[in-house]
Amino acid sequence: MSSGRLLAATLLVGLLSALGLALAGPASADVPAAAPASVSAAVSTTVSAAPAAFMADPKAPTKPTDPASGGVSIQIGGTGSDGQKPSSSIVIILAVTALSVAPALLLLTTSFTKIFVVLSITRNALGLQTTPPNQVLAGLALFLTMFVMAPVFTAVNQDGIQPYLKGDMTASQAFDAGSKPLKKFMVSKTRPEELALITSAANQPKPKNAASVPLSTLVPAFALSELRSAFLIGFLVFIPFLVIDLVVSAALMSLGMMMLPPVTVSLPFKLLLFVLVDGWGLIVHALVASYR
Repeated sequence: MSSGRLLAATLLVGLLSALGLALAGPASADVPAAAPASVSAAVSTTVSAAPAAFMADPKAPTKPTDPASGGVSIQIGGTGSDGQKPSSSIVIILAVTALSVAPALLLLTTSFTKIFVVLSITRNALGLQTTPPNQVLAGLALFLTMFVMAPVFTAVNQDGIQPYLKGDMTASQAFDAGSKPLKKFMVSKTRPEELALITSAANQPKPKNAASVPLSTLVPAFALSELRSAFLIGFLVFIPFLVIDLVVSAALMSLGMMMLPPVTVSLPFKLLLFVLVDGWGLIVHALVASYR
């Protein structure tokens, strides 16, 4: 029994000691409780100092990097020393634009229209509808046009295109200088009647001289003059073939061959006559000589 009492007394003393430590715990926690106050004070000090840092004067902007020092440089203007020489991209854009309007310029400002119309009339006068084909006639007319217009194209290149590519002229100056040889050619081949007709139709004042005629008036007047000359040459080409058709028709009528088309019989004779007189050579020579 004495050992049981001793065990019970030991347990009671341990329980009382644990109870005393539990009651003394809140009193000893006063020192750690002050830590959150110091933390909040530090946070408030940092937050109050932050606006002062944002209110400081901004730094001055830095200068762009010098291209000579290895930095990146973007140049939009010209490449020449005077800044007027066009860049390669501008030259490509102008070339594409010129190619898009080249057919209209070729038809209306050169000898292509007259040459092609005369060749087409000659084919019809022979009684051939598709021989030679249009591709052959257009190719022949194109090369004859290049032959006739070679001096004009050379002058346009020397006076307008090359100075512009070198940067010696602006685009407007190059256009004015390059259009002068072309205007001179068109004025020399334009009849005054067509020029007066287009001028009066546009309600424009009478130009003082040929150099003062604007291109908007000169181009249609030149085209009308070229068509008139082409039809006059075509009329002269048609006459001998028309005579052959009349002779063949009269012969067939006298023989009573009413159902035989005269064109079938007259076509070999027209081809023979055209080959004997070297018709294509005569027509091409006459067309080229009309521009000399």
